Amino acid sequence: MSAEQQHRDGQAADPGPRSLAQALRERDDASLAALLRARPDLLHPVPADVTQLATRAGTRASVLRALEHLDRFSLQAAEALAVAPDPASYEELLGLLAGDDGDEEVAGALPAAVALLRDRALVWGGADRLRLVRTARELLAPSASHSSPTGLGPSVAEATSGMSPGRIQTILAAAGLPGTHDAVSAVAALSALFADRERVAELLDQAPEASREVLGRLVWGPPYGQVTAEPAAHLRWLLDRGLLLPTTPGTVVLPREAALSLRGGRAHRVPEPTRPRVAVAAERKPRVVDAAAGGQALAALATVEELLRSWDEGGPAVLRAGGLSIRDLKRTAGTLEVPEPVAAFWVELAYGAGLIAADGGYLEERHDRARDDEADGADDEGGREARPRRRTGEAEHYAPTPEYDAWRDLPPAERWAWLAEAWLPGTRTPGLIGGRDGRDRTLSALGPGLDRSPAPEVRRRVLELMAELEPGEAPDPASLLQRLRWERPLRSAGTRREPPAPPRTGARPAYGGGVEANNPEALRTRLTEWALLEAEMLGVSGRGALTTHGRALLGAAGRSEGAGAGTAAAGSGAEPPRAAVVAALLAPLLPEPLDHVLLQADLTAVAPGPLVRPLAEALAVLADVESTGGATVYRFTPGSVRRALDAGRSATELHTFLAQHSRTPVPQPLTYLIDDVARRHGLLRVGAASSYVRCDDEAVLDEILADRRAAALRPRRLAPTVVAARTDPRTLIEGLRAMGFAPAAESAEGDVLVARAHAHRTPPRTPPAPVPDGPPAPDATLLTAAVRAVRAGDRAATTPRKDTSGAEAPGGLPRTSAAETLATVQAAAMTGDSLWIGHVNAEGAASQRLLAPLRVEGGYVTGYDHTADEVRTYALHRITGVAELAEEAGGADQAR
Repeated sequence: MSAEQQHRDGQAADPGPRSLAQALRERDDASLAALLRARPDLLHPVPADVTQLATRAGTRASVLRALEHLDRFSLQAAEALAVAPDPASYEELLGLLAGDDGDEEVAGALPAAVALLRDRALVWGGADRLRLVRTARELLAPSASHSSPTGLGPSVAEATSGMSPGRIQTILAAAGLPGTHDAVSAVAALSALFADRERVAELLDQAPEASREVLGRLVWGPPYGQVTAEPAAHLRWLLDRGLLLPTTPGTVVLPREAALSLRGGRAHRVPEPTRPRVAVAAERKPRVVDAAAGGQALAALATVEELLRSWDEGGPAVLRAGGLSIRDLKRTAGTLEVPEPVAAFWVELAYGAGLIAADGGYLEERHDRARDDEADGADDEGGREARPRRRTGEAEHYAPTPEYDAWRDLPPAERWAWLAEAWLPGTRTPGLIGGRDGRDRTLSALGPGLDRSPAPEVRRRVLELMAELEPGEAPDPASLLQRLRWERPLRSAGTRREPPAPPRTGARPAYGGGVEANNPEALRTRLTEWALLEAEMLGVSGRGALTTHGRALLGAAGRSEGAGAGTAAAGSGAEPPRAAVVAALLAPLLPEPLDHVLLQADLTAVAPGPLVRPLAEALAVLADVESTGGATVYRFTPGSVRRALDAGRSATELHTFLAQHSRTPVPQPLTYLIDDVARRHGLLRVGAASSYVRCDDEAVLDEILADRRAAALRPRRLAPTVVAARTDPRTLIEGLRAMGFAPAAESAEGDVLVARAHAHRTPPRTPPAPVPDGPPAPDATLLTAAVRAVRAGDRAATTPRKDTSGAEAPGGLPRTSAAETLATVQAAAMTGDSLWIGHVNAEGAASQRLLAPLRVEGGYVTGYDHTADEVRTYALHRITGVAELAEEAGGADQAR
């Protein structure tokens, strides 16, 4: 027995419910919970009863959201029901999808599609009376002005609704049908003619070839065409016989019945009952995939660290409209040595992970200055620390957050897990940067307008489809995109667009460039391409295949509650947090940080791998990074050595540091370089007069005064060893360094000031919250409570009330005197009966409650409220009146 025959046999004798509310009322609690889980918008707020639930399920916004979450075949079934008679039988629906010749795949998949539509409350009724909810029919059915997504137009009855009876009789005569006495029977006869395949074929055998060509162009849609006031003969032939019917002046349409006959009964040209299979583009060994991803993960960490290090003392300014300027993005791309769109991805990733943010500008700069003032009194290695200050009222800038310091202290694998957890659920879409928004404004990095709510769903679904393949198998991007389109075919309100062409197999699409704001399907296509590229750049996938730690990441979409990094704190339960699992799987793929470098005679040092943090920080001060990659090359220059001396290091300490951390002997040129710079460093002392220079060697001061480049500093000799200048100390120091000297700053007490870079941090910031794509998915507790509330409210709403003979308005609150109310409630408490009560709360809101009183004392009545499905207490003075239940309802209540 076939699946559809079993489906029909199970429901053929059942006429089905008379309304959607009745259909929902007959469901069990598990089915209602499944509906609320699939359509969470129905839960906000929780419906009072089943009738309100059914009403809300039929609203336009809710139906649109439900249609958008159907797969392609279920949507095709709904579209076929929209062009079928209302109600339609299961056989009629099957005929529209499978056609006159039948289709085994369609027949096998249709019961599941109909069941899904029922579960989503889009279809109700028995097998012989399937009904699409009214709003869905309005969205998907054709009309006189637009076709349906199937490409079918209006029916004969709809297209001829405004046509004169005489014109209809003329069409009947031209089509070879006998005349009728009224327009209704004439339209029915014409509809029956076009629905008969054999009679339509006989009619078209008489048609000119040009007429058949016109029908061939209209049959699969759109069914509308333009005609002139004097149509050609082949068009006149079709108009005379009703195969083309006028809709508006100059526009004609092919009737639905005729189109279905020409299509062989199919509502869709290509039904898609089975989900497309994701093809495998390449097969690789899983360990090769993991190793490649491990290297990319290490590169991702290095890139983010370099970005944050470059912004450590305060990054670019925030644009007035928000975001990063094009110039600053180009400068950041140059620092990271990546293209600008890729740099935008890393900037947005750090922002989404909560590692960078805007510093807040004016108010928070005053806080930074106060903090600096407090730190000015601290001595360090015999000198006072000089911190640069930012002026009050300075513009807002981007800078690392305090979370950056916590992130930097984590092991590399946990730092990567932090970034990956921020990437997976994030709604900010870096690929849009450089495009235009709905107001034709350029979208900038870190600016507004980059959130796209479908992004997390697409990103996660791409990884899930990759995870369904065998380890080491890389999916074909074109087949992956085709599968996603099958799962989410409809992405706009009541319209269908032709999807853009899929990417070529093996092609690597460009990152960034923007998408049209009003083209959801194009955006979804680009989101899929970007998800694949970002996963590869981040190290979630390797060589196109999902990694072992990438599969574990699918269960770690958010950070562990209460842990700043999501990985630094272990869970309280026996099972470790998912992020910890991801980090544990990635850790063996990352090389251990090294505590040594290789010094070379050309004044460079080679770090053959990642360095431990203290060594990396010290080396970053002593040398300049010349190149990065698998190995990092540092170059020593007079300026870099002077930077280390300015930071408080002595020449002896630098020699000891290099000897301890080099696997090769310290080259002699490097030793000479350090000694030469150290010999001249601090020979000159600069202080504040406006400023001054003092030096024990009078010849050096003579040299300065004789140098033409010193004229801008306006020096004047005050003593044999002191020269004053009419400029601030910082400018004086920079001018002397430009002349080839190595001065050192000193305090008012004559101590050398240790100049260290000031790590600027923003105040505590929270990462940007993702923009949800609709209401959040409810948990089991909320679903259970919601179903209980709906059931309780439905029982209360459907319980009949005893006739009060006009004591209250129909449907109004019960009205009784205070004495009668008290007596009735006391009697019900003694007998265990239930009552209808009218209640007005402290805010003045009136409601009716079905109450089973348990206790009456102190001016309050306590009882089981069937409406709320819980025990509640009500003040008697707030009860407007009581009404007893009808006899049959009271008996049912006692039985419960």
